[in-house]
Amino acid sequence: MEQRVKNIYDLLKKYYGYDSFRKNQEDIINHILSGRDAAAIMPTGAGKSICYQIPALAMDGITLVISPLISLMQDQVRALISNGVRAAYLNSSLSPGQMELAIRNAAAGVYKIIYVAPERLEAPSFMRFACQADISLIAVDEAHCVSQWGQDFRPSYLRIADFIGRLPNRPPVAALTATATERVKKDILEKLGLRNPFTVTASFDRPNLYFGIHTPIDNIQFISDYIARRPDDSGIIYCSTRKETEKVVQELRANGFSALPYHAGMSDSDRKYAQEEFTYDRTKIIVATNAFGMGIDKPNVRFVIHNNMPSCIEDYYQQAGRAGRDGDPADCILLYSGRDVRLQSYMIHQVPENDSMTAEQRREFIEAEEEKLKLMTFYATSKSVCLRKRLLQYFGEYTKSQCSNCSVCNEDIQERSVGFAEGGSMIIDEALLARLRAKTRLISMQQSVPIYSVAGDAMLRELAVKKPRELDGLRKISGFGEEKIRRFGKIFVDVINQYEEEADF
Repeated sequence: MEQRVKNIYDLLKKYYGYDSFRKNQEDIINHILSGRDAAAIMPTGAGKSICYQIPALAMDGITLVISPLISLMQDQVRALISNGVRAAYLNSSLSPGQMELAIRNAAAGVYKIIYVAPERLEAPSFMRFACQADISLIAVDEAHCVSQWGQDFRPSYLRIADFIGRLPNRPPVAALTATATERVKKDILEKLGLRNPFTVTASFDRPNLYFGIHTPIDNIQFISDYIARRPDDSGIIYCSTRKETEKVVQELRANGFSALPYHAGMSDSDRKYAQEEFTYDRTKIIVATNAFGMGIDKPNVRFVIHNNMPSCIEDYYQQAGRAGRDGDPADCILLYSGRDVRLQSYMIHQVPENDSMTAEQRREFIEAEEEKLKLMTFYATSKSVCLRKRLLQYFGEYTKSQCSNCSVCNEDIQERSVGFAEGGSMIIDEALLARLRAKTRLISMQQSVPIYSVAGDAMLRELAVKKPRELDGLRKISGFGEEKIRRFGKIFVDVINQYEEEADF
């Protein structure tokens, strides 16, 4: 236990630039540091990553993070490196030579955090490394993938427990996911072999998200009118099929909007291009199937529009939850049509017979999916019950109050305009904010990092309000850790000083 002497608040400030933890984070971190397993079910944007990254930094040794998607690993590693944390990923995007070098570096203690695909756990070379390495923690990201009752079941997740069991010294195991029903939660605990885990199920309520239902005569016209009022906002439009995705992209382009598609029918290179264009804010709109899901780690998505209704609330909430991860107001809009119900019911019954399910299990699975579809339809056709209340009740939370931030509780979405609340002390000088945003975009392009890895919009607004004239003043801006100050601090201070000098004339 003597190795665990690093103060978690010092680490939070040094690497992330924050003075305090969000709700639940500190409890989870402290239990992991005590050597206990943990299971955290926390909504998108609640800060799950910090729950294992801070323990990784606080302890000696290496933390392994098991993650299902290459793009998700790349984004996380890129963000860690920009914060000054030594991190790497091991997945199929690496050549054999790169993989060998990465494992050699890992064995030499070069990295504190290593992201690894679940399939990689079975490779003999990786198993040899893992058995010899000082592994202090194993974090299982997107842990719902272990359950066949979850929306993203991955058979490779079932072999994680076997991998952990083969290690000479079992470290604490932390399982994290953004969405899980009671049935999926039970599967996570059992199939990952968690031992007396400290379990947290955080509130799924995200007050900054507006939930709306609309039944337009013409979806494309609705979407076009909506995004025309928000030319600077990033957004995702979800469609149920590849064909519909391509159709929406073509029609939006015909209406003068720049949009890119993303679906499983595209080549790997085309999908990677679309995601990077969106991540780096070079394209504001992405139109996608549910293939564009877990790998999205972009905080400044201002709206998510569902052109078609998903088959279940888990899918809807996870996809809609891509909006507003930075905590600023964002819209989650569902365009409902009765034909969506018929399409989703048809697709549910197309589940193929396979060795992983008996005929009885397949029948039970289809019945469960039909029940989920029914509840999703209740949400989409809600006229008098608050939409947020319906969502929260699905995840086991009950509230009597109306939210005043959904289309049932207040105004029609067509009259809604996304913005952010400006308290008396938060009135900004817009000209300075524009300069800071422009400089952030320039740094992003020059250094090939996402804009939000340089500075999020909330950080820029705080800069525009407090106007620090020296590097030390940046330490009072939430989100400016030591590495960000080292890399970008002088640039931002120079912008502020130049602006203030011009204002004096």
